[in-house]
Amino acid sequence: MSAPPRTLNLWKADLRSVPAEAWRRTDWEVLILADNQLTAVPAELGRLRALHTLDLGHNALTAVPDALGDLTGLTRYLYLHDNRLTGLPDTLGALTRLGYLNLGENPLRRLPAAVDSMTGLVELRVQKAELTQLPDSLGGLDRLRELWLGGNALAELPGSVAALRELRLLELRDNALPRVPEALAALPLLRRLDLRGNRIGWLPPWIAWLPSLEKLDLRWNSVDDGAEPVRALRARGCVVLT
Repeated sequence: MSAPPRTLNLWKADLRSVPAEAWRRTDWEVLILADNQLTAVPAELGRLRALHTLDLGHNALTAVPDALGDLTGLTRYLYLHDNRLTGLPDTLGALTRLGYLNLGENPLRRLPAAVDSMTGLVELRVQKAELTQLPDSLGGLDRLRELWLGGNALAELPGSVAALRELRLLELRDNALPRVPEALAALPLLRRLDLRGNRIGWLPPWIAWLPSLEKLDLRWNSVDDGAEPVRALRARGCVVLT
């Protein structure tokens, strides 16, 4: 039986700064600083090279240190959601083995450039930010299985999304999409597609040909429940909500 990870859990500890105990040893594997009142994280963070999980969510951070990019052992989870971040340091692009990144609930108008290099990502969450567009470089994250983009202001997706051929789940609820993005036609493993709360009034025929689609959520759009693609999907067992 493997030993439990070396964890420092300071969740909901009413912290306004990171306590010195976080830096007294450098072999922490999990550091949880979520749900505090942190406005900054010192550069000492970069000394914790053994970390595979870091949770800085639900704080008041306006920036994270460049030293975050030194945590190249960060392979599992990085939570930065629900802060006041408008960007990320370019050094974060060094985290090429990171599997999960949550940037949601930050005032991000565009996806930070550092994310382009994080090619190990399997799950990316950028929900309830302020995104109005996505970069073409998003297609380089070709290991992604889950992409969560709900609650933004996206009116289209870049064509490079067609390169995300490992994608199983795509969440686009509560955006401003006038149609189903055509790039999705190239995603053979897509199982769940959430398009709730957009401006879609018509379904393209190809959506019925997506080979792995198991659930399509179209609620709070104006799609006809009796449309041919809806009937075709239901006939093969796909759950379609309108």
